[in-house]
Amino acid sequence: MNNRWIIEAQPAQEDIERLQEQINVPEALAVVLLQRGIQTFDQAKAFFRPSLDELHDPFLMKDMDQAVERINRAIAKEEKILIYGDYDVDGTTAVTLVFQFLIQHYQNISFYIPDRYEEGYGISFQSIDFAHDNDISLIIALDCGIKALDKIEYAQKKNIDYIICDHHLPGAEIPEAIAVLDPKREDCQYPYKELSGCGVGFKLMQAFATSNNIPFATLEPMLDLLAVSIAADIVPITGENRILCHFGLNRINTSPRPGFQKMIPDNIKGNLNVSNLVFSIAPKINAAGRIQHASNAVRLMLSEDEHEAVKYLNQITKLNNERRELDSDITVSALNQLSKIDQQQRYTTIVYHSEWHKGVIGIVASRLVDIYYKPTLVFTKGNDGELVASARSVKGFDVYQAINLNSQFLEKFGGHMAAAGLTLKEENFDAFIESFEETVKKTIKESQRIPTIEIDKEVKLKEINSSFLKILRQMGPFGPENMNPTFLTRNVFASDIRLMGKDGEHLRCKIHQENDRMTFSAIGFKLGKHFEKIDAGCKFDMVYTLEENFWQGMATWQLNIKDIRFIP
Repeated sequence: MNNRWIIEAQPAQEDIERLQEQINVPEALAVVLLQRGIQTFDQAKAFFRPSLDELHDPFLMKDMDQAVERINRAIAKEEKILIYGDYDVDGTTAVTLVFQFLIQHYQNISFYIPDRYEEGYGISFQSIDFAHDNDISLIIALDCGIKALDKIEYAQKKNIDYIICDHHLPGAEIPEAIAVLDPKREDCQYPYKELSGCGVGFKLMQAFATSNNIPFATLEPMLDLLAVSIAADIVPITGENRILCHFGLNRINTSPRPGFQKMIPDNIKGNLNVSNLVFSIAPKINAAGRIQHASNAVRLMLSEDEHEAVKYLNQITKLNNERRELDSDITVSALNQLSKIDQQQRYTTIVYHSEWHKGVIGIVASRLVDIYYKPTLVFTKGNDGELVASARSVKGFDVYQAINLNSQFLEKFGGHMAAAGLTLKEENFDAFIESFEETVKKTIKESQRIPTIEIDKEVKLKEINSSFLKILRQMGPFGPENMNPTFLTRNVFASDIRLMGKDGEHLRCKIHQENDRMTFSAIGFKLGKHFEKIDAGCKFDMVYTLEENFWQGMATWQLNIKDIRFIP
C-alpha cells in the first residue's frame, strides 16, 4: 500500500521571519516550531529550556486534598497500605514510583500487581480479598480503577478505602472511593489532561511531599520511571509530560537505577531518547506481565543492588525472548487465517484462535495494522471461557469509541483512542464483530484508510548544517504531538548502497542532491525492495527524519528515510 504524502500547512512568511529574528533559528525549524504552537520568545524559552518549576500545583487536581489527608491519617494510625497497579509498563512504573517514595517515610506498605490471566485488567475482587485477609485498610490503585464501580462497592463492604489514580476516560459514573484522581474527569480543573498513569501517581506523591514539608528534590530520583511510562504509554509529549520526560531522560542518562542500567545497550548508554525507552526498556518490563507475572518487573526497578538487578533481569530477558517467539508464531498464524478471507471488502481486520497467548495479542494486532492498515481486533480465549481481544487502530480513528458503540455485546472494555481491550461471551462473538465492522464502515473517513506521512517542511540538504542539527537536538524529547520533524527533499541520488537485515529488507546508503557535494548517511527500513532502481542511479524524492546514530562511543547524524518516490 502506497503512503500518501501531506505537507503540513505552512505559516505566514512574516510569522516565520519574526520568530527567526526573536530566537535565531533556521527557517525550516522556525516553521516546525510555529506549526507546534510556539510563536513567541517566551514560548520558545519554555520549550527549549524545560523547568521543573513549571509543573502544576498537584492540589489543582480534583480530590487531591482528600487523597493526601487519607494517606496522612493512615500513617498516623499505622494502618497497612497496599500500592496496586496494572501489569503493563505504565502500571508497574507507577507502583514502583509510589512504593519507592512512600516507603522512605512509612514502612507498613506493600505492593500488588494483578495476574493478567487469573485476575485480568484493573482492580480485581481477588486483590480486595487479599487486602481484607491481610488487614489492609487503604489501597492506592494506579493506572486503573476509574470504571471499577462494583469493585469499590465490594471493598467498602470489607471496610477497605481506595484512592484511585487513573488517566483513562471515566464512564458515566465515578466510583465512590475516598478520592478519585483523574485529570480526564469532567469536574476536574487540573490544567494538563494527558498525564500517564504513573504521572498521576507522581502528582499524588508531589502533593504528599508538599503537605509534609518534604523537599521536592527527594522526588527527582523517580523521574526516570516517569520517562519510561510516558514513552511506553504513548501519551502526548507536551506540557507537563514533556518537562517530566526531559528530566527523566536526563536521570536515566546520567545516573540510571541498577535495573535500567542493565537493560540499556552499551552503544547508547548516556544517550537514550524516547525511542530507545520504547524499544530497549519497555518490552522487557512488559514481558514479565505478558508471559508470567509483572511483580518481578517492579522488583527489578526497585533493586538497589546490582547483583539482585541482574537476577531479575535474567528472568525477564528469558521471558522477553519467549514473548518474541510467541509474537512471531501468532503473527504467522493470523496471516494464514487472513489469507483465506477476502480482505478487500472489509473495513476491519479481525482474527481469533482459542489457543493464542493472551499476553501478546496486542503486539500481534499492531503488526496486522502495519500490514493491512485497518482497525484491528485479535481475539483469544481467556481462562474463564470468555473471549478477550486487543484492539489497535489506524491514525486518527477512535477505536475505543467504535467499541463503546457496541458495548451491548460486551462484558467489559477499556482503553484509549488508539488501543483498547475488551471481553465478551463466546455466543456474542459473531454479532459483535459484524456490528463492529458496520460501525467502522459508517464512521471511518476515507482519508483514514490510507497510511499517511505528514511532512513538516521541504528542505534542501545544504540547509542541514551543524547549527541546524544542534537546534533540532534541543527540540526533543520527541514523541506524540512533538514528533521528530519529517522533511521532504527532492531530486536525490544514492551511492554506496548496501542491503541489510533478514532477506535484505533494509537499505543503507549515502544520499546526495543534484548539484550539491554534501552527502548524508542514510538508512531506509523496509526499503530494500527499491534496491535495483536506486542502484541503477534513478533519481527520487524522499521523506525522512534526522537522527543521531551511536556506535562505539561516536555519534553521527543520519537520515532515516520513511518513503521514496522515483522521478519519471
